[in-house]
Amino acid sequence: MSDITSRTPNDPLSDRTDHPRYPRSNRYDARWTIDNQMGPHALWLLEWLAPALGLNTLSPGSRVLDLGCGRAMTSIFLAKEYDVQVTAADLWVKPGENAPRIAEAGVADRVLPVHAEAHDLPFGEGSFDAIVSVDAYQYFGTNDLYLPELTRLLKPGGRIGVVVPALREEIDGVEPPEHLKPFWEPGFWCFHTAAWWRRHWTRSGAVEVETADWLDDGWRDWLRWCEVVADEHTDEWHIRMAGQCAEMLRLDQGGTLGFVRVVGRRL
Repeated sequence: MSDITSRTPNDPLSDRTDHPRYPRSNRYDARWTIDNQMGPHALWLLEWLAPALGLNTLSPGSRVLDLGCGRAMTSIFLAKEYDVQVTAADLWVKPGENAPRIAEAGVADRVLPVHAEAHDLPFGEGSFDAIVSVDAYQYFGTNDLYLPELTRLLKPGGRIGVVVPALREEIDGVEPPEHLKPFWEPGFWCFHTAAWWRRHWTRSGAVEVETADWLDDGWRDWLRWCEVVADEHTDEWHIRMAGQCAEMLRLDQGGTLGFVRVVGRRL
């Protein structure tokens, strides 16, 4: 069993990834986070989400759905940091791939990996005390009908919290900003502002929105992580994609892109 929270003293890689805003994340092995990343630094984003979601107020053993967990880093973090029972659901990464990673982290008794599509979740109504989704909800949650179906899985009064790549201001028309055109992908149109997400969740009638805000200087965190991945990852595809993302963020300088967190309580 590997201790992913065991730090090597004076590790230059940790020096690049340590962040004063995310002390819990700083305890995790930098190489582990790089090797298992699938985009922006998921532990940083989850640590930003945690206080708004009230993770510290959950009782030990509370049930949490980690929707779109990727390689289960966020699920492992939830189990280790908050002593909750986590259902680690993902479509792209199969349970057989995540199970060894979860076991090596020492939380196989608290994290259950499952294969699930966001629109066909095999759980009963009121199964969870909280739902978490980091850098995934934008892919399916913009549908007007989605949130009421998802929040049925929450106990009454339970909370859902997400962090998503986002826009500082909504974009008019059908063209992205000129400086972002070389990098823009059709999937980027699922990025929206904090105000858009607040309205979207409020009018669903499924939750009371408690938080919908923009991460100040979130683009700097995103850029910093992209630069680390581009320099330190061992896979050519990840290196290339991180490099392109870093170039985009350097051009944008936070004028357009960043992160939004949204938290709602089931009515």
